[in-house]
Amino acid sequence: MRVGLMSGPERGDAARKAERMVDDARWAEEVGFDTVWVPQVPTDFDALTAVSLMGQATSRVELGTAVVPVHAQHPVALARQAMSAHAAAGGRLALGVGASHHWIVRDMLGLPYEKPAAYTRAYLEVLNGAVSGAPSVDVVNDVFRVHNPLTLAPVSPLPVLLAALGPVMLRIAGSLTDGTVLWMADERAVADHVVPTITKAAQEAGRPAPRVVAGVPVCLCAPHEVEAARERANRILGEAEVSPNYQRLLLHGDVRDVGDLCVAGDERAIRARFRRFADAGTTDLSVRLLPLGNGREELVASKLRTRDAVAAIAAEFR
Repeated sequence: MRVGLMSGPERGDAARKAERMVDDARWAEEVGFDTVWVPQVPTDFDALTAVSLMGQATSRVELGTAVVPVHAQHPVALARQAMSAHAAAGGRLALGVGASHHWIVRDMLGLPYEKPAAYTRAYLEVLNGAVSGAPSVDVVNDVFRVHNPLTLAPVSPLPVLLAALGPVMLRIAGSLTDGTVLWMADERAVADHVVPTITKAAQEAGRPAPRVVAGVPVCLCAPHEVEAARERANRILGEAEVSPNYQRLLLHGDVRDVGDLCVAGDERAIRARFRRFADAGTTDLSVRLLPLGNGREELVASKLRTRDAVAAIAAEFR
């Protein structure tokens, strides 16, 4: 199992966010992380722009988006942007895309969200054609009628992954992409629901074994602080209560919310949870550092302790 760092814009002006994300990527590469995953926060910094900047400051680490909403732009436009970022990063982009949620697509963007799975399948047919290196994208389906010359080609094969929580999306991910990017999936959900469904779809489509990227918050803390870490995770990362997609995924696992999903405790506890994810079939773990403390100084110190511990533990899984 490969272990990566999740880095995204949180606070500060745009220049500081860009600098911090580049610093995160540079540090992740220096200490040996395999990947850096950049979430596309709907109100904030562009993930593919961040990948381009990170790519200029690193030379080895894979840089992934987790994930770019497919409704936000035409698939040819996304392909053009992704291939540009892929080139800027020296061929190290993993393009994670997803159908997002009703509260982003419908409520924020004002776009239809009635049939997200059907739209995503149609979108991927165009996107895959656009990143294939063919001189023209010619796809006609129920949503798109595309006949678009394209001189830009990927500098190397560009992996596409789909955020897939339910069985329909997982089958689409297995048949049309290189894997899935998850959030709110615990070990049982990965082992019993995600891996069997996506793997079967990939096999039926004649595709290689899919990647399964599981995102988890992690907090290094004393055993008596575990409950406080879980409460903090629910306070700053809680999404399940407003996202039916996450609620349905929770039915396949043992966790009730992001606090339960949180990998919290000492090094031994973190190592044990990582091992369970690996045994469940997770190919990539995306770690969202969760600091614990009162005030900025304590939070920064907690974050640094957690990231150093995760880096040391990650080396054991290579």
